Formats: sequence, structure tokens, C-alpha cells
Amino acid sequence: MHDSNLKSNVSFYLADEAATLSLGKKIATVIKPGLVIFLNGNLGAGKTTLVRGILHGLGHQHAVKSPTYNLVEIYNFSRLYLYHFDLYRFNDPYEWEEAGFRDYFNSDSICLIEWPENAVGLLPAADLRVDFQILDTGRDIVIHADTEAGEQCLKHWPDTEPPH
Repeated sequence: MHDSNLKSNVSFYLADEAATLSLGKKIATVIKPGLVIFLNGNLGAGKTTLVRGILHGLGHQHAVKSPTYNLVEIYNFSRLYLYHFDLYRFNDPYEWEEAGFRDYFNSDSICLIEWPENAVGLLPAADLRVDFQILDTGRDIVIHADTEAGEQCLKHWPDTEPPH
């Protein structure tokens, strides 16, 4: 039975980079270890900027770069590991197995994956999907809950916008 208090998605208009970072900080307040989050959108849509906001919301104070060339950046927060994958250039399933990436998906980690469509069949299902649409000015973002764990995140979504 579906709980009517649960939200299946939330939508946002993001006018600029500051709004994207602010949304990332808000996401940081509701995510928990064990989640898989897909980030879907064209080049330049703001996926890495959103990850930067999430990391800042979790307390990471250092630079955040796109893992386009090495496929993954690892961030460790005490007992939590956050893995930021960018699979834009990924095309070799053998490399996935050899690198041990499958082991990164566990109950102690959060995995954020850009370009998940490039690893179909290798990735677990997403708990949350963040879809980016580039507009003439700004971005439309929709966060979808695809599992009960994802719905629990959206259930705890703060109703107020954080300051920019």
C-alpha cells in the first residue's frame, strides 16, 4: 500500500549556479548511506555543480572536480563514503569489474552517478533520479524517488528553501 504522505518527486527551477549549490545542500540534509543516485542531463546541465553542493552540505570544504577522466572521485566523511562517478567516457564493462566499482555500492556509501545510461546492466537500481533540463535561462530539475529508500528521502524533504 502506498503511503499518501510520501512524495514520488519534487521539482525545482534553478536560475543559476548559486541555486544549484543551494539545492545540493538541501539534498545533503535528506540523503543517507546506502543510496544510489543517478544524475541525468546533457553536458553543462549542472550535475557536477549539484554534487559540489551536496558535498558542501555534508561538510566537505575542499575542491570538487568532475571525475570524467578517472571515472570516480572518493570522499570520506568519518563512517560515510561518497563516490561520485562520471561515466561519460565509460565504455568497457571489463574496466568496471577490474576496478572493483561494484564493491562501492554498499550500506556505508552514497553513490552519485553521472551518465548512468553508459553502464546499463552494471549498476544497481537508482533510489533517486535527478533529471536536469537546460532552459534558455536556468535549469529545471526533477528528483524522482524510485525505491522506498528514495521515498523516505523525499518524505523528509524540508519545506523551506535554504538561503542562497
